[in-house]
Amino acid sequence: MSTSTENQTPRFPTSLGTSTSTKISLLGQDLAQDLMGKVSFGELAFWLVAMRRPSSGELRVFESVLVALADHGFTPTAIAARLTYLSAPDSMQGAMAAGLLGGGSRFLGVTEDCAQFLAEKLAEHESPLPETDAEWDEMAAAAIESQRAKGKFVPGLGHPNHKDGDPRTPVLIGIATEEGLRGPHIKLFEAVGRMSGKVLGRKLPLNGAGVCGAALADLGLPPDLLRGFALLARAAGLLGQIAEERRNPIANDIYMAVDRNAGYVAPNLDS
Repeated sequence: MSTSTENQTPRFPTSLGTSTSTKISLLGQDLAQDLMGKVSFGELAFWLVAMRRPSSGELRVFESVLVALADHGFTPTAIAARLTYLSAPDSMQGAMAAGLLGGGSRFLGVTEDCAQFLAEKLAEHESPLPETDAEWDEMAAAAIESQRAKGKFVPGLGHPNHKDGDPRTPVLIGIATEEGLRGPHIKLFEAVGRMSGKVLGRKLPLNGAGVCGAALADLGLPPDLLRGFALLARAAGLLGQIAEERRNPIANDIYMAVDRNAGYVAPNLDS
């Protein structure tokens, strides 16, 4: 019998889910008997990525992040979902996808960008990590200066609406502190907020998307996957936006307002 690789059945390993004719297994558990009705969706989402079950404190922080990022009103992601649903009401998946595709560097993506920024600065720092606020402030000032020298913004710093402070930020930091999960990412992020005025000449608030990234990173979740969690949270918000669009349509008004107020400008063919 030939043992060549050409004749072997390919195998595609996974430690997530599988099924037989009588059983569905997920994460080594019997889905129907061990998970349904016994774990929350947030707990399962954490478990699927981290490959470990979160503690009660980790779950509280994690689900607080999901709540914080679910919906912010008529953001571009919500408008995109509503307008896509207007155009193709037979394509719920298209409307959801349209909104999720808008999660980038200005909306939702800040969660991941901030976590990566903080993780990079922590990795660059010679051990041991700071122990006092003064030491964290020194580290934060250097991090802000480095970004400014590169002509870049500090992710998570500033907010277009919450000029005097994002209401989500102190609440999430408080929850992490209560659960003993205020780690180095949050501590550095707090220091960035304290030092923004001194380094930049004006104090900027720490926004909710940024603190969510810091909190998730302190839970040990990979910084380069955190945009996925932001999108997971926003998927719930988008579904709510589409449900509201069905109850109380406004997408056509948005479309008509733009269309009827479009100002035609003749192209400059000489340029």
